[in-house]
Amino acid sequence: MRFTVLGVQIHNVTRQQAIDLLETSVHRRDGRAQSAFFINAHTLNLAAADPAYRQVLNAADFVFADGTGIDWAAQLQGVRVLENMVGTDFVPLLFRQTAGRGYSYFMLGGDAKTVTVAADYARRSFPGWRQAGCHQGYLTDERARAAVIAEINVARPDVLLVGMGNPLQEQWIHQHLPQLNVGVCLGIGGLFDYWAGNVSRAPQWLRRLGHEWLWRLFQEPALKARRYLIGNPLFLARVLRERYGLQGDLGNSRTGRGASVILSAAKDLVSKHDPQDPSLRSG
Repeated sequence: MRFTVLGVQIHNVTRQQAIDLLETSVHRRDGRAQSAFFINAHTLNLAAADPAYRQVLNAADFVFADGTGIDWAAQLQGVRVLENMVGTDFVPLLFRQTAGRGYSYFMLGGDAKTVTVAADYARRSFPGWRQAGCHQGYLTDERARAAVIAEINVARPDVLLVGMGNPLQEQWIHQHLPQLNVGVCLGIGGLFDYWAGNVSRAPQWLRRLGHEWLWRLFQEPALKARRYLIGNPLFLARVLRERYGLQGDLGNSRTGRGASVILSAAKDLVSKHDPQDPSLRSG
């Protein structure tokens, strides 16, 4: 089951269904690695402004919905999102539910200190999986990229966790997928920062409400302000424009009247703010 938001096709599955899909990918190991991305409003803002990135997302084997923004966009289409697939919650769940089955993982991303500390955390937290290796994600030239791909292929992990932030991790996976001897590649954003203790998770009650972004904004206001305070309204404006049209008749319904007001205020926002601004590109 899929639905589309801002031109990106999204799989509408439960967490258990997603685990089953990824485990099937691990088992098949037919020489073609598969890819899975977790996308949110920020990811879709980037895709809306960059058709090439949008194609990268749509080329993935699995695209999972992360965040309240996508839930809202789906509801406008009459679609109920089955579960919020937050990558930072999903990966530990995947590891715990499939522990003891002989699977392995490789961690790629972050700086050298972050990935080392995160790898130590993962070894202690998920003993039911074998850690096949880890490597920092600042691959600045072709030689460094070739070396890390060779290291990954020697390790032959079932799962490659790539944490480089949007859009770099998805672009990297898409470009190098044919060269990788792995079962499935997961683009996992800032997961290593959480595992390394660089940032903390929001309280459980805030996560249940789907507003962990408020916690990230509180922790890193300088880094996240434009992404959330500009990016979230921009996403809403784009979704409403896609659903109703900026110039179209919004009708007399309560939804239509509300959309009309928001769209009127959003026209300048859509035209003036480009999410390819580097300040909106953090993972």
